[in-house]
Amino acid sequence: MPKFIDVNEVPDLIKDEAVIYSAGFGLAAFAEEVAISVEKSFLEKGRPRNLTFYNAAAVGNFVNRGAAYYAHDGLLKRYVTGHFGGVGPALQKLIAENKVEAYNLPQGILSILPRNIAGRRPGVLSKVGLGTFVDPRIEGGKANSVTTEEIVEVVNFDNEEWLYYKLPKVDVAIIRGSVADENGNLTTDKDGIHTEIISVAQAAKACGGIVIAEVENVVKAGTLHPKKVRVPGILVDYVTISKPEHHFQTMGTYFNPSFNGDIKIPIHSIEPMALTERKVVCRRAAMELVPNSVINLGVGMPDGVAAVAAEEKVDHLMTMSIEGGGIGGTPAQGIDFANTINAEAIIEQPYQFDFYDGGGIDVTFLGLAQVDEKGNLNVSKFNNKPVGCGGFINITQNAKKVVYCGSFTAGGLEVEIKDGKLHIINEGKNKKFVKNVEQITFSGEYARSIEQPVLYITERAVFKLTQAGVELIEIAPGVDLQKDILDLMEFVPIMNDVKLMPEELFQEVWGNLASMLQ
Repeated sequence: MPKFIDVNEVPDLIKDEAVIYSAGFGLAAFAEEVAISVEKSFLEKGRPRNLTFYNAAAVGNFVNRGAAYYAHDGLLKRYVTGHFGGVGPALQKLIAENKVEAYNLPQGILSILPRNIAGRRPGVLSKVGLGTFVDPRIEGGKANSVTTEEIVEVVNFDNEEWLYYKLPKVDVAIIRGSVADENGNLTTDKDGIHTEIISVAQAAKACGGIVIAEVENVVKAGTLHPKKVRVPGILVDYVTISKPEHHFQTMGTYFNPSFNGDIKIPIHSIEPMALTERKVVCRRAAMELVPNSVINLGVGMPDGVAAVAAEEKVDHLMTMSIEGGGIGGTPAQGIDFANTINAEAIIEQPYQFDFYDGGGIDVTFLGLAQVDEKGNLNVSKFNNKPVGCGGFINITQNAKKVVYCGSFTAGGLEVEIKDGKLHIINEGKNKKFVKNVEQITFSGEYARSIEQPVLYITERAVFKLTQAGVELIEIAPGVDLQKDILDLMEFVPIMNDVKLMPEELFQEVWGNLASMLQ
């Protein structure tokens, strides 16, 4: 039987130097009131101290919630995560100032790590991360200079090269459910995604640690449907009840019943996008769709591919998926990222990544930030500030086809699309096609080794990855090859047979995608 305790008793259960594994994605499944109590105890009593904190996804709201509560010098010794973006400026500052050891590992690896700890396996062997900054021959996932321990190794197994991810000993698992019964059985009915909470709990148990669960409500023993129980009470040591304001479903939404499948809402016809550079990029990217395919869309410009597909009446040909576990439906954007509106199915995050790592994605459309002459791409570190990879490495390394979408330059780009041509009014001040990317989030070398089709699509040029390097294959009507493209690149692309991008992409009405995909 678990013990029901006040949240202010939680810090006394966490010893100095403890290793904590926390579930969470944004604010989903994150035990926020527990984090607040730990911060309060540290500020008032100076303990617990020197904690190591693991979580798979970005946890927070980009400002002051989530992992931000642990952002104090002395409270946190080491932070291991899939993404630094959501944790807020305070924790990012500690990392930048070398006051906290920090590692960035692929989100998919961190989501399956506790499952392997739970089964007392020796570690995780995976191809995911080879050739990227996670590879110890490059950076080993280390985010600053104070971080020196190698927690990823290159090994040879069965005459193949793999990355070996070491497993921590978990002292404390911190999880969150919607409802607990008197025996500690937990449901997650209100959550829109299923994180790795049962694996996190099992990991702590396998290590002789404790499991602390935060819930919003408690019900009588025996009243929960057994199939709805996500974590059985035999795994839970302590339960604390949180206030509703600390039990958010997403980074910014307390509860939306269309995220957890309680209701299906009508999705009205998507308003056609204005004819801008974004629409041109998304139209060209949509030409890479495959009928009856499973696709994955990144945040930002790539999510316009879905709008183009709807406008061209081919959206029924594809099934969307999102790393949080949603399959089918429409992925939520912005502060609700990782949730899905009207999902057909919602599976646990580790199993979604198993599907992704196993090649389940037919085409992924992701953002384009920096590309170099080797075809490497960076989305994880800018101006020496680590942002993190999230699920990017898992997704791009294992999808059957990768399509990067973005503007050719950044910072003030202004274009006009008129008379079927692209006119550049004001050029962006920042180059995206550089000699060497700041950090390798996607390895062109690895992609070539597995003969993975890769495209880099911009409003004025389309490139593909070849065995010889990055090749320019199309340019937009109306642009000057030398002035508008080559002069703005830090390397000279391969040019064998450069064609014009289809002129109809630059017309107000297209209407030709369906025939292309038949």
